[in-house]
Amino acid sequence: MQSNQTLTPSATRPTLTHLLQLDGVRFIAVALVLFDHWMAGRVELPLGALGVTIFFVLSGFLITRILLSSKDKLSHQPGRGFSKYMKVFYIRRTLRIFPVYYLTLFVLYLVNEPPVRRTFAWLALYATNLYMAYFSTWMGTVDHLWSLAVEEQVYLFFPLLLFVVPRRWVPLTAALMIIGAVCLRYVIFRARMPWFIGYVTMPACLDSFGLGAIMAFWWLYQRERFNQVFRSSGWVWASVGLFIIVLVATKLLPAIPDPRGWTGHHNIMSDVWERLAASLVGFFLIGRAVMGFTNPIMKWLLENPVSQYLGRISYGLYLFHNFVFNVYHTQPTHFSLRAWRRLTDMAPVLDSTYVFQFSFFLLLTVALATVSWYLIEKPINNLKDRFSY
Repeated sequence: MQSNQTLTPSATRPTLTHLLQLDGVRFIAVALVLFDHWMAGRVELPLGALGVTIFFVLSGFLITRILLSSKDKLSHQPGRGFSKYMKVFYIRRTLRIFPVYYLTLFVLYLVNEPPVRRTFAWLALYATNLYMAYFSTWMGTVDHLWSLAVEEQVYLFFPLLLFVVPRRWVPLTAALMIIGAVCLRYVIFRARMPWFIGYVTMPACLDSFGLGAIMAFWWLYQRERFNQVFRSSGWVWASVGLFIIVLVATKLLPAIPDPRGWTGHHNIMSDVWERLAASLVGFFLIGRAVMGFTNPIMKWLLENPVSQYLGRISYGLYLFHNFVFNVYHTQPTHFSLRAWRRLTDMAPVLDSTYVFQFSFFLLLTVALATVSWYLIEKPINNLKDRFSY
């Protein structure tokens, strides 16, 4: 009998079936982002950062699982199937991500959205995070696109890396990604560079992707180890506890003034260790969801029809929400605020609590994401079936 340290032969690997509760995890992640961007000033917690980090870990898990399985399947072809391995991955990623992204950019350009007009080339090249780092500035309504840029930049090198690296070295490679990202954030912190450079640059995010890669490797080749690590929900709550400890430590330690004058309480805990702690939350949450939460509350949270649907359309929710509203940059003349004022003029009771306004932003964002899903994303996604791994 093979031990859990032995690589399972590719012939016995599980097929890449849809993992139901991961749609629920997507819902949690995007809900954290929306809550943070619409509640800033009322709730001062880095929930948006946690949501984005969960997405990064999930991406690391899913693309590693796909790429390693594809590599194994094509290993007996000439050149080990390198051409098909790369072509299929990029075609499928392009079909999933590009159409609605570029359509959104073109529409915003046509309606003269200022940051889109000003930085269109950066946005089109998925270099939003590079713009932020180089010019040491945020970008208004397109701020949130930095995370999509990070993912695309990972896609540029990660498929080639996994193809070249021998299978047995994948965990070590992922571990080096984790260590390297933490060390880079520490160097940026010690150099007194603007804190958000360590937040938005791709290499500084690789600990999240590395943890996802390790999880995928265990799922494919060391299933017994995967089951041992993720069979208990206790690690999920322990990682949440660790994340809370980091947040508390951030507030207890003195703030380090940002050299460019950016506001916020930042120190070594927030700038170096917070993302790693958040990545561990994502790691244990996703791993347990892959196995399937059996606790009635978590099972319902991840599997109920609303969570499942919002998880499926989470890309659109994330893409559009910042254009609907953001506490930090939405101007009073913005279309969503003008529409809200008209509603409150007709029904003043709606202005009695922010819950109504929050719900209005949510309904508007869900409506946009739903239209995007059924008219653009889902029909184009169906084309992926023509390019199987």
